[in-house]
Amino acid sequence: MGIVIRQSLKGTIVTYIGAFIGFITTMFLVTEYLEPEDIGLTKVILEVGLLFAAFAQLGTTSSALRFFPYFEDKEKNHNGFFFYLVLIPLIGCLIVIPVYLLLKEPVNLFFEKNSSLFLSYYYWVIPLIVFLVFWSVFEAYATLNMRIAVPKFVREVGVRLMLVVVYLLYGFHIISRDGFVGGYIAVYAVAMLAVLFYVSRIAPVSLKHDYSYVSKPLKKDFSKYTLFLLTSALGGSILGKLDIFMVSSQMGLDYTGIYTIAFYMATVIDIPSRSISAICMPIAASAMKNGDTREANQLYKKVSLHQLMSGGLIFTIIWINIDSIFAIIPNGNTYVLGKWVVFFIGLSKLLEMGLGFGGTLIKFSKYYYWSLFFVFIVTGLGVLTNYLLIPVLGVTGASIATLISSIISLSFQQWIVFRKIKGNPFSIGILKLFGVIVALFVINYFLPQVSNVIIDIIYRTALVGIVALVLVYLLKISTDLNGIIDGLIKRIRKRS
Repeated sequence: MGIVIRQSLKGTIVTYIGAFIGFITTMFLVTEYLEPEDIGLTKVILEVGLLFAAFAQLGTTSSALRFFPYFEDKEKNHNGFFFYLVLIPLIGCLIVIPVYLLLKEPVNLFFEKNSSLFLSYYYWVIPLIVFLVFWSVFEAYATLNMRIAVPKFVREVGVRLMLVVVYLLYGFHIISRDGFVGGYIAVYAVAMLAVLFYVSRIAPVSLKHDYSYVSKPLKKDFSKYTLFLLTSALGGSILGKLDIFMVSSQMGLDYTGIYTIAFYMATVIDIPSRSISAICMPIAASAMKNGDTREANQLYKKVSLHQLMSGGLIFTIIWINIDSIFAIIPNGNTYVLGKWVVFFIGLSKLLEMGLGFGGTLIKFSKYYYWSLFFVFIVTGLGVLTNYLLIPVLGVTGASIATLISSIISLSFQQWIVFRKIKGNPFSIGILKLFGVIVALFVINYFLPQVSNVIIDIIYRTALVGIVALVLVYLLKISTDLNGIIDGLIKRIRKRS
């Protein structure tokens, strides 16, 4: 786990730099210069692009992690693996894009009442689909080569900085709305090309290949796995975007903008988990390929603990400052409608951080097909809960629907993990961590309120953060984290 911690730390540092840029951009620039409708428009465009990109990949990003160990050999250009990595999603794009064109009429019926503006940019989504597909594929290739920092820099920092330029150009009326949407999409094209250039410098990107290397059993296994991923994506990808689509359909793009800002606050919670999961996936794939469920389950426990430790602290800091955050952002009286969205989406993120890696283990095992039996039921439940709760509770109803779907889907997934590979993420460390979080909320309750909102946020966050770090260290919740802290203390003592 030591190499995982070091690699994850590098990725997390980059990610937090991007998160800081994203927070400043989203909370103070976007809310100042963009109307909620503009925020909602770009969010829907992106989510529709991501949805169809998920199908167009034909499961490449997941199957690459599963099957790369069979090809890995740098001296032989990984036996033509990059060729298949490009060919399969290219075929997927040639299939999915015509389907997208054929679906214009039903999509029109879904959005025309409250979000007709999106329909004016329907065809603009097509290039975005292509950019998103290959960007993800090239990122996956970098992950397979255990190099995540630069691709994360592109995703978390580069994209955000480029979007800042687009937002400012539009906010100061230098470009029209068409220019704004075009610039927004172009940012993802640049990101795709940047990651392609990077992977060409660190790993073989030759299109030379040898069909004879791919045995018939491997072809059969790959075909079955890809078919499963496609079928699973049909439900899973839609489920992850139901809230955005149904808020847009039932309430309009302006409310989608409000929901997007609140949702963004909650997504900050799982930033560390992105690095931890990314670097652990190849390790999990190798362990499951070798049938070493003991190593895989030990990895599961540590990943869950470290993800919950970081996510729980961030969730606590956000929620104890939630009113102050809405008080300082531009037009906060408009976006405060999403306050409880932050809470419920935050809880769903914590559930995912605690139990989500179990799905990774299942995905890389011979039992990968089990989740398929439930994904459509959960998707149907998601549609029903959104349909019932949004008219009653508005954007908060959409977030509650997401939480309900997360509880049911992750509980079922954990049942499969436990039954099939005896996986269990729970440990005494997680129990201690829960006690620490409760203690932090109690401490915050007795902290005096400072009249200056910004000073209140700074002192409250600093105090709670320091107490959290001390408690985690003293309780020895994470031996890996304690080891890093002890190492830093020794270095400081040597220097002094």
